[in-house]
Amino acid sequence: MKNKLIIDWDDFLNNYWQKKPVVLRKAFADFHDPITPNELAGLALESEIESRIVTNKDGKWDAQYGPFESYDHLGKTNWSLLVQAVDHWHESAATLIEPFRVLPHWQFEDLMISYATPQAGVGPHIDNYDVFITQGMGKRRWIVGDRNPEYRQYSAHPALLHVEEYSPIIDVELNPGDILYLPIGYPHNGISLTESLSYSIGFRTPTSQDMLSHFTDYVLDNVPNGIFYQDPNLQLSTTPYQIHDNEIEKLKTQLCQLITDPNLFNDWFGKYITQPMHELNIIPLDSPYTLQELQKDIAYGVQLYRVPSVRIFKLGKKGFIHGRVIPLEESYIDLLCQKEVLTTDDLQDITLLSGLLDLINEGFWYVE
Repeated sequence: MKNKLIIDWDDFLNNYWQKKPVVLRKAFADFHDPITPNELAGLALESEIESRIVTNKDGKWDAQYGPFESYDHLGKTNWSLLVQAVDHWHESAATLIEPFRVLPHWQFEDLMISYATPQAGVGPHIDNYDVFITQGMGKRRWIVGDRNPEYRQYSAHPALLHVEEYSPIIDVELNPGDILYLPIGYPHNGISLTESLSYSIGFRTPTSQDMLSHFTDYVLDNVPNGIFYQDPNLQLSTTPYQIHDNEIEKLKTQLCQLITDPNLFNDWFGKYITQPMHELNIIPLDSPYTLQELQKDIAYGVQLYRVPSVRIFKLGKKGFIHGRVIPLEESYIDLLCQKEVLTTDDLQDITLLSGLLDLINEGFWYVE
């Protein structure tokens, strides 16, 4: 069963998005957990899935990274299991992100799910992303402080960065279906009051520093001819040791022309932003399809399913997936971005099948 989200998006965007925290009571009016604690624990058995256990017993914090085979030694209180990118591995859990696709999906990072025993949490901290924390089974208390760049942060454990004590601006208990929205930079602390599940739908954009670093690498690989500083209108100077303002402006313009070149920048950004942030459940075919074999299976009525949470976006008229350009025209790109399941009717076009063949063989789409 899919959960239905009820949010006044216009009011939310005008008053809260990246402005201030808000508690959205019964945003999911009749919430049903799409995953069980046992299923979450099962995902944490897998080495390719990021997971960790955080404990806070007797005032001592500890964190261990998975995979985990047993939880019996942890007791009944003061520990949490956190699993990243559950949307990549669990179809039912992945349905929780669908109502949030009204927001720019290139900014979406992943669905993190945490199971917590009574009195458990990860401690007071600040996240570098916007997050919708949805309460599932049980109850959690959330204490949120105001944003302040002067907060001191410290390592309560090598894997846990905590923030100093702060004055709360929100202190609430969340019940199933409630959402706490937190913009980047607000300190918060969640304490489980009962056995509970919590779903964090995170939106993160890369920093300017990261983008500049990756763009520089892209330019080095894709602009083979050096771009040299030129000043054909040079005038003699009485102070040749002086670097003049107009020379600095020419240098900045020279660098900026790389970024403002739409073909160069868009090709880089489409490839950059579709790189996966976490492992994906991609399994290349042992026996790759030929085009004729694929057409034959489609004639028998098979459908193609896109791997959950693979990053596929359209920029201009081009489509990008997993750090590469999709070799198809714009009309096909719209279809691939909009539909997670391609039906037999969609797959009658030989041009579409030819453009998809390599991507299917590499595991981005699969036949169920």
